[in-house]
Amino acid sequence: MRGRPDGGQKKRLIASLCAVAIFLGFLYVYYGSSSRGAADLGYGSKSLRKLGSSYLGGDDDTDGKQYESSTKFGQDEGEDIVPKTFPVCDDRHSELIPCLDRHLIYQMRLKLDLSVMEHYERHCPPPERRYNCLIPPPPGYKVPIKWPQSRDEVWKANIPHTHLAHEKSDQNWMVVQGEKIVFPGGGTHFHYGADKYIASIANMLNFSHNNLNNEGRIRTVLDVGCGVASFGAYLLSSDIIAMSLAPNDVHQNQIQFALERGIPAYLGVLGTKRLPYPSRSFELAHCSRCRIDWLQRDGILLLELDRLLRPGGYFAYSSPEAYAQDEEDLRIWREMSALVGRMCWRIAAKRNQTVIWQKPLTNDCYMEREPGTNPPVCRSDDDPDAVWGVPMEACITPYSDHDQKAKGSGLAPWPARLTSPPPRLADFGYSNEMFEKDTETWRHRVESYWNLLSPKIEDDTLRNLMDMKANLGSFAAALKSKNVWVMNVVPEDGPNTLKVIYDRGLIGTTHNWCEAFSTYPRTYDLLHAWTVFSDIEKKGCSAEDLLLEMDRILRPSGFVIIWDKQPVIDFVKKYLSALHWEAVATADSDNEGDDIVFIIQKKLWLTSESLRNSE
Repeated sequence: MRGRPDGGQKKRLIASLCAVAIFLGFLYVYYGSSSRGAADLGYGSKSLRKLGSSYLGGDDDTDGKQYESSTKFGQDEGEDIVPKTFPVCDDRHSELIPCLDRHLIYQMRLKLDLSVMEHYERHCPPPERRYNCLIPPPPGYKVPIKWPQSRDEVWKANIPHTHLAHEKSDQNWMVVQGEKIVFPGGGTHFHYGADKYIASIANMLNFSHNNLNNEGRIRTVLDVGCGVASFGAYLLSSDIIAMSLAPNDVHQNQIQFALERGIPAYLGVLGTKRLPYPSRSFELAHCSRCRIDWLQRDGILLLELDRLLRPGGYFAYSSPEAYAQDEEDLRIWREMSALVGRMCWRIAAKRNQTVIWQKPLTNDCYMEREPGTNPPVCRSDDDPDAVWGVPMEACITPYSDHDQKAKGSGLAPWPARLTSPPPRLADFGYSNEMFEKDTETWRHRVESYWNLLSPKIEDDTLRNLMDMKANLGSFAAALKSKNVWVMNVVPEDGPNTLKVIYDRGLIGTTHNWCEAFSTYPRTYDLLHAWTVFSDIEKKGCSAEDLLLEMDRILRPSGFVIIWDKQPVIDFVKKYLSALHWEAVATADSDNEGDDIVFIIQKKLWLTSESLRNSE
């Protein structure tokens, strides 16, 4: 009996110790997982902005000041804090797209409407949540295979995702063969090859020699829900350039594969905002089994395509609704036919599983509709070329007075249109002489660039190029003889010259360089930054952020051409070591100011983890 009290006391002591241990374990799991979660998302302590933190060469304690994102070149240079090195992001973030990051959406608890694809639209981190680390290449990364061989095969290590090969194995999207991923040219609708499918569309439209370019009249194409962009890949041999568009969805690496192959592509979605392209940009839109509900919200997505198509433009639609006989598909077909009829589209051709509609050449049909017919014509004060963050509207975009009188866009066939002053040039008050002078000026500048690059490049070194401030597109026009394509970027707050770029038969997008670009890491071989840094200084944005973003989208061994004032060049030079970049050449510009041309190459580097995994 004397032992019982002692036993109870021991039990209570053990129970207390267990409770304390469980409580401490809970704290460890809770706070430990929270910190790990932050690191997993790329927004942990190593990635957050902390002025004076250890990676900047200072102490861990801050002075309480908020991080200031703006940059002033050439001012207070003695007080600049320049990083000795940038930390490397976790290997799991090797494919980070800051403004299309699902983790950020979850973490910030954004209330988005999934039914209209808001979660696939751009949602950028606020300044205090931006990463400031270098995106590492995946384990075993290799310099990409050169074009044109890259159209058909890429290194598996560079995009180590094979789920599409298994999921689409019966459709010839892609096949894993040893260290490579091979692209046979198939798609969901064209298992036997995009080339045969493209020829069949041309045949349906009675184009000569079954060539879809129709003697240069079809040049720019929008491929919606493009998969791995084999449709766009096989258009290139016909002198047609496609903007291959797809979201970062369940097939999340499809655009990454497209760009790795050297095919023009962009991450985007038909959701709630206008696509970042001006009105009347494309001769043909294409959707092959793209699984888009075209009838939703009063046909707003079809009306967005209508805004983007030129007068007389085509929409090629390959889908079960065009041929299936079950009740649901027949219902969709009837409703879709009625909608496009009210939009004044007509069936240009229909065969087997494909229907091709054509848009009218003039406004006449719109004006002849019964009063109150839906969809209505857009308001007269609606700017069809305002696209950055602008909501779509369920209305028909009428043609300009010029297009109405010309009964079409009035563009020369390709390739003459590249150097022919387009009619919309007059929207900016530019004369034909100004256009021709700009074209000639950039021809000389590009020639000088290539002379500076010549010790470092061969004919096939470069494929995917970006002009970060494209103006009239003359940089890209000067590269016509090269085996490259150019993503022409026009700032969202400047003259909207992107429509002139499309009228020249080139492609591009609108963007704000205070934010991350909608592309995967390591997707461009060369970035051309003509006065871009000076522009973001005026906007009060961070030049350091821009350097990190340029590093993110630049391929290892890729090049940057910076044309800017001397203080900008001095600023960039301070960051070369931290970014693992090296100077290639410096030259005076051809203008009367103090602008300098500075050419840089990004080094190929791997993390220790990558090296271990590749051995």
